[in-house]
Amino acid sequence: MDRIELEAFVAVAEELHFGRAAARLHRGQPTVSDAVRRLETTLGGQLFHRTSRRVSLTDLGAELLPDARAALAQLRRFQQRGRALAAGDRSGTTLVVGHAEYTGHQLLLRCLPQLRDRFPDVTIVPEAMPTTALLTALRAGTIGLGIGWATDGVTGVRARVLSTERFTALVPEAHPLADRTELSAAELSTTGLLTWPHQINSGLCDRLLTAFRIGGADLRIIRTADSVHAIAAHVAAGTGIGITVESALDHQPPGLRVIPLTGPSTTADQVVLTPTDPSDPAAALRDLLLHASATLRVG
Repeated sequence: MDRIELEAFVAVAEELHFGRAAARLHRGQPTVSDAVRRLETTLGGQLFHRTSRRVSLTDLGAELLPDARAALAQLRRFQQRGRALAAGDRSGTTLVVGHAEYTGHQLLLRCLPQLRDRFPDVTIVPEAMPTTALLTALRAGTIGLGIGWATDGVTGVRARVLSTERFTALVPEAHPLADRTELSAAELSTTGLLTWPHQINSGLCDRLLTAFRIGGADLRIIRTADSVHAIAAHVAAGTGIGITVESALDHQPPGLRVIPLTGPSTTADQVVLTPTDPSDPAAALRDLLLHASATLRVG
């Protein structure tokens, strides 16, 4: 398999639309379609369910998406390092810092300058990737530290809790529920909800599903979006009620109310992930993140 096949797979998986994926990659749609078909032939199975109206991941596609993202990230790092070495830059090591969508980027912005001061010869490379891809990359040694969400069955890495975040609902100001100070899962039962795709944050999705099951409610997700800003836009357009976490909101969305969810399993742990034997820069960044998070909680 080649790079275009992996890029086409990831782009279609994230856009769930061949035309948008082709535009994102600046390639023709037939090129993207052919690349996905070649990859499916190589793997011996379908990555997508295709109909005239929609595209969705198969079980095989959902399982392989984190690996494809990690492989592309590793290829980018290989190219960056190769160019640096070819230019004669052998000054230091590289620390790749993975961070999942919806995690608190404010912590990274606060801590990375301090890390740079401590390790001036280390090249720090932030890399956005889902929690599942973080775990794969940490075990493979292709990243040195990750910030993601607690999930079941984590082995081969160490996880420390940075913060416990509440699920929140994004509700239009004119909505009948907009005057509530808290909402339970039962009150959102059968309501059309907008949230993140399972393949991006499976831990958060599973936690949210648990909250609804405990509350005897029906979780009805009608649309997913890769960013909280996209979710807020759909809510503002009247598509439904958005579900996110506190740390993803860096400002009050205009025209929307942010209402915390209440009840069992309506929180999720944001964690810092490292290998069992982290490098000195990775261990230092972990400690900086933990200290900054504790300071914010006290403040």
